[in-house]
Amino acid sequence: MEDRSHKVLLALVMLFLFAVIVLQYVCPGTECQLLRLRALSPAAAADPYRAEDETPARFVPRFNFSAGDLLRRTGGTPFGRHLVRNIQLEQPCECRAGQKKCTCYRPGKRETWLFSRFSTGWSCGLHADWTELTNCVPSVVDSKKEVGLRPSSPAASPEQRGPASSAAGAGCSQHTFSCNTASSLNFYYITILRDPVSRYLSEWRHVQRGATWKASLHVCDGRSPTTEELPSCYTGDDWSGCSLQEFMDCPYNLANNRQVRMLSDLSLVGCYNLSVMPEEQRNKVLLDSAKENLKRMAFFGLTEFQRKTQYLFEKTFNMNFISPFTQYNSTRASSVEIDEQTQRRIEALNFLDMELYDYAKDLFLQRYQYMRQKEHQEARRKRHEQRKILRAKQVQLREQGQ
Repeated sequence: MEDRSHKVLLALVMLFLFAVIVLQYVCPGTECQLLRLRALSPAAAADPYRAEDETPARFVPRFNFSAGDLLRRTGGTPFGRHLVRNIQLEQPCECRAGQKKCTCYRPGKRETWLFSRFSTGWSCGLHADWTELTNCVPSVVDSKKEVGLRPSSPAASPEQRGPASSAAGAGCSQHTFSCNTASSLNFYYITILRDPVSRYLSEWRHVQRGATWKASLHVCDGRSPTTEELPSCYTGDDWSGCSLQEFMDCPYNLANNRQVRMLSDLSLVGCYNLSVMPEEQRNKVLLDSAKENLKRMAFFGLTEFQRKTQYLFEKTFNMNFISPFTQYNSTRASSVEIDEQTQRRIEALNFLDMELYDYAKDLFLQRYQYMRQKEHQEARRKRHEQRKILRAKQVQLREQGQ
């Protein structure tokens, strides 16, 4: 009886191995890797992108976006570092120990492809916003052309060239991807957003340690705001040591709704002149502008979804990173313990950012879901083609055998 059970077990093992071998033969490509993992170990086949967050297994969209909004393809500080240190390029950026900036030249040319705090510094002012960048970047790049940083021949597509970037604020980094043509230079903007409460607490801790925004230009419609339009929250050299309560109590604090302001076209509301239109109307215009600019950008990611951000970036620009992004759940902001009342106060101060983030998260997850579906469809198509080829070979072998 025991010998018979051993034979049955051996037969099952042989059958399993035969099935794996057949699967490998029928579907040898990398697109079938997930299918083979399921055959070998159901646990190993878990979606690697779900471990980083608490996204429901079945995502239910709230906003209606067109296929063009979801499929984005072109020819924050951690993300900026990924661009200079962790992206696969024919000629990687040269980063020297002890230096904050890296040299990022295109192969065979002394022409930078990356416009970033990590490569060119704060060329458009400290943490320039969308309004500043869209007016500043073209002129800065043109000035570099005059010193020989622009190519003398038509450039390659964005997939071959890589990004040009400029950071724009804590938890809200804006980047500009450039693509040269024979007669012009096109820019593709991207941004990284962050949960508004975490971003607000992070900025408070940054300011509390002595950081200031004095180098920020806040240029809009060709000028910086007056002290009446943009009063200071503190006297002296900085605001170091300020409490969270003091930080929240300042009515002029640009930390409030920073992401909406930095992603919108401020010229639509008279820049920093609050008397141009009623507050309610101003808020609506800013939020609508931020949503539209975000949707039209070539790419945006979310700090809370590092792996999904990496996946969408690689699919959008047809570029790969060397190592996977890491989801850090322990930050300076996460170390701050606040009660429910303070949480609600911060949310109220950043009510526009809260609404923008809900919109961004929904669009982001829809884009991710859409891209994964396209990927699975392409894998099924390739498997179908491989099966057709296999059947054709089998028919041919049978005919030859006759």
